[in-house]
Amino acid sequence: MDIWIKAAQFILSLSLLVILHEFGHFIPAKLFKTRVEKFYLFFNPWFSLFKKKIGDTEWGIGWLPLGGFVKISGMVDESMDKEQLAQPAQSWEFRSKPAWQRLIIMLGGVFVNVVVGFVIYIGVVAYFGVERLEPSSLKHGVSVHPYVEKYGLKTGDYILAVDGKETKNVLEVTSQVMFRGARNIKVRHADGKIATIHFPENIGHELFENGAFPLVNLRSSSITIDSIVPKSNAAKAKLIKGDKFLTIDGKEVSYFDDIQKQLFLNKSKTISATILRGKDTLELNVNVTKEGTLGFMTNQEMIDISSIKQYKPSLGESVGLGIDLAINTLSDYTGQFKYLFTKKGASSLGGFASMGNMFPSTWDWEIFWMRTAWISLALAIMNLLPIPALDGGHVVFLLYEMITGKEAPQKVLEIAQYVGIVLLLSLMLYANGNDVYRIFFK
Repeated sequence: MDIWIKAAQFILSLSLLVILHEFGHFIPAKLFKTRVEKFYLFFNPWFSLFKKKIGDTEWGIGWLPLGGFVKISGMVDESMDKEQLAQPAQSWEFRSKPAWQRLIIMLGGVFVNVVVGFVIYIGVVAYFGVERLEPSSLKHGVSVHPYVEKYGLKTGDYILAVDGKETKNVLEVTSQVMFRGARNIKVRHADGKIATIHFPENIGHELFENGAFPLVNLRSSSITIDSIVPKSNAAKAKLIKGDKFLTIDGKEVSYFDDIQKQLFLNKSKTISATILRGKDTLELNVNVTKEGTLGFMTNQEMIDISSIKQYKPSLGESVGLGIDLAINTLSDYTGQFKYLFTKKGASSLGGFASMGNMFPSTWDWEIFWMRTAWISLALAIMNLLPIPALDGGHVVFLLYEMITGKEAPQKVLEIAQYVGIVLLLSLMLYANGNDVYRIFFK
């Protein structure tokens, strides 16, 4: 049942965003008196689930839920309608319009996705409020990934400022360091001493390659297993739900970060774990993966959970906070691209299953709209990539035309479209193949 609830949320979210994106192309096309032959939610190879002709436009729903499209007359697109393009250009065709009008038509979808993302974030902040976790409210400091302890940041520290700015939410520190270029963190250690931690410029790649994220988190007292990943090392060692860790290699563990640290320090090694199972105490040997994991999950019983405060801003504040949230989302998403072109980044790429897993297994409207806003902004950035067949590819050729005063040859546009389609299909197959591999083989 859980998977269907996730799927329903994902399909609803994607459908709303696809329709709005395509209206972003449709509306300026109609304003510039350009004929739109088709407007489809989802793709319709061979047949449509629904279609109805209204005026010059066929409105329909396809059966392949990979997006949607508008077919604009006289435009080189995925339909590859060469017969139409071989005819003399008509006044109502895309190719007959001035370059600046064609540019607006092509950027319309991206513009709508950006606006929708900003509006949703503002609405969510105004209706649901925002969570804040200020350092002064913590009683046990933060949990720090063991990898960064070599730089002087320690579990139990209190984070006071990042790059000279007072910390409003310690849970944002990971994003600030990995995606927003933050390199200096002011902390108060458990002994009361104040220090500034300086990270090197390449810290983001270090954290990514070593799986050292989240960089900081709330401390958790949960050391009892809640679930076991099938076929994992934990499953092979016969660990079961309800097992409680007492020691790892003779070292007592009282917090989840204690377990995390010992596993990280013993990557690719075999550890001895003392487990409490009911009233029995067991000694088990478990192989740690090269990532420093075993393959189990615990119920995250955050010690300072009461420190997370719900703040309900005024309408004016909501606009500012929502805009900040959207800008940070754009910044974080674009910041991830520098990690994509690495071996680990490529293997981390996910498809529709990964996107569906962003949604919870129970319907939650706040999370639904937050995820929808994130996907909307992500779609805007993805569509701007200069890949033929995407909006960004068309924009590149239009900018070339506007700068040089010469249109790109029709044959070049057609070849570029074929190349773009092959690239996108290959990327889609690879990303979704990663999902399949993770589901069945990891």
